[in-house]
Amino acid sequence: MEQVLFLGLNIFAWITILLLVFKFIMLYTGKLPSDVVSFICVATLLITGTLTEEQGLAGFGSNPVVTLGVLFILIAGLIHSGVVQWVVNHIMGEPKSEKKAFLRLMFPVAAISSILNNAAVTILFLNVVKTWAKRIKVAPSKLLIPLSYASMIGGTLTVLGSPSNLIIADIYKTDTGEFMPLLAPTLPALCCLLICICATVYMRKRIPVRKAPEESFESRAEYTVEFLVPSENEAVGMTLEEANLQNVHGGHLIEIVRFDREVISPVPADEFILGGDRLVYSGHIQDLLNLRDSRGLVSATHHVYSSDEVMKNRKLQMATVVRGGRLEGRRMVDFDFEDKNGVVLVAVAREGERIAGMPREIELHAGDTLLLEGEKLNPMNFSENLIFFDNIALPQESMKTLLASGIILLMVILSFLDILSLLNSCLVAALLMFACRCCSIEQVRDLLNFKLLLVFVGSYCLGKAVDASGIAAMIADAIMYFSGTNALVGFIMLCVVANLVTEVTTNAATAAFFAPVALKMSLELGSNPLAFCIGLMIAISCSFSTPVGSDTNLLVYGPGGYKSTDFLRIGIPMDLLLLAANIFFVSLFFPL
Repeated sequence: MEQVLFLGLNIFAWITILLLVFKFIMLYTGKLPSDVVSFICVATLLITGTLTEEQGLAGFGSNPVVTLGVLFILIAGLIHSGVVQWVVNHIMGEPKSEKKAFLRLMFPVAAISSILNNAAVTILFLNVVKTWAKRIKVAPSKLLIPLSYASMIGGTLTVLGSPSNLIIADIYKTDTGEFMPLLAPTLPALCCLLICICATVYMRKRIPVRKAPEESFESRAEYTVEFLVPSENEAVGMTLEEANLQNVHGGHLIEIVRFDREVISPVPADEFILGGDRLVYSGHIQDLLNLRDSRGLVSATHHVYSSDEVMKNRKLQMATVVRGGRLEGRRMVDFDFEDKNGVVLVAVAREGERIAGMPREIELHAGDTLLLEGEKLNPMNFSENLIFFDNIALPQESMKTLLASGIILLMVILSFLDILSLLNSCLVAALLMFACRCCSIEQVRDLLNFKLLLVFVGSYCLGKAVDASGIAAMIADAIMYFSGTNALVGFIMLCVVANLVTEVTTNAATAAFFAPVALKMSLELGSNPLAFCIGLMIAISCSFSTPVGSDTNLLVYGPGGYKSTDFLRIGIPMDLLLLAANIFFVSLFFPL
């Protein structure tokens, strides 16, 4: 049956476009978790026939998805064998100047990111860098942006370095029938990395000294905390003045919230205390916690009768909100996150400053820092919604450190010499990690992020739909309309447009969208498809200017206490510099 066209596109193309717009809006606003968005996109593509069942289900078993899953085993092996601790002790060391600290941090982080997922490397080094910064007397905020940049560009050194690289490499193989070598992007990416490190060191004064979130939580004048009065508390039935709960050491009572949501503010001294009242204090955290413990108050999400019900073995811990997780765009008071996970939200900080008001009433944003209280908090149980960034314990160096490093080197050699495919090389390395006991199955299970894999599948399937529906060919034709038949001009326009798009969406989504476009353009221009794909890899990783443009930027945004404008100050010149370097070096090493 002949397909009806509207503005030159068939119905399947318009379905794909609507899904791309839907995904962008949902991820940007945080109204739905990213894994739910991906599931909706894949399901819609299958139901409408935009993709066949074989094409859609193939995404779950595709080469890049399986490779990404195997990488979690390698990451677990490197973490639990003491490789990171070796890097901290022998490479990062104790530099005598800020300039040397930048260099000692960025080179090893970039090297590790070239083999492992760059977002995972950023998470791994977050706590390390914060502790290391205090030891060498440098503000953590001065080092966390360089950590993000090193992870970001380091991920372009090999095909394994980032999920977006894996997507582009797979689409390249599908269209050309050739495997992209593991080290295909290494030469131009290495040149870009060196320029990035030198530029970061040169512009280091543009990176501000910001107050870390934990400092915001310790601020006497800006700290707010909410306590609940159990029904059996001795203060029930007394006035605030009689119970000495109004003006307390280190703080004062701002308001009372009754069980029926009545808010009393300002609070008179003769106000009676009822069981179930929530007392909102402003003051110094330690003094307020001492008040809570001494007066039998509790941090709780529901009515309790005695402080013994909730106060055993509880501790405070800080975490940052993950983009696309269940918490983004929601208030704790509106759903059961606290009850389900046995935690209480005590305070919220954004851009290095504590947010005034009742913590549980605050709409959370990606990158917000949360102060949580709970019993035996396990960071792995929260990995899809929160990244914890304090109190990390790294395994010490041992013989396994050498074994794990050797296994990674063997993997690179097997793939580089084309003895095994990239996926098979990773599988061999994963088996050796288990055989040498560099990690256990339980440790891999704790680290494995199924949500990330589902998001990856969604991006992969949308990329296939962009190609199959004719959207890629249309965009390629539009770019060539302005660039003419000049391959260099077309290549420049592709890199510029992809770089701009990736600043406001995810790298994987940008890769899935533009990889078919790059290959269509290279085919119609009679140019080198490998050059277009490698240029695209680097262009979509050069997202320095916004905290949402890269997962690595977003991961350091909260812990560093940064403001959005901090990324613009250094990010815009870095974007322009690396974009030019990418175009020059890719054209040099891979003639168009």
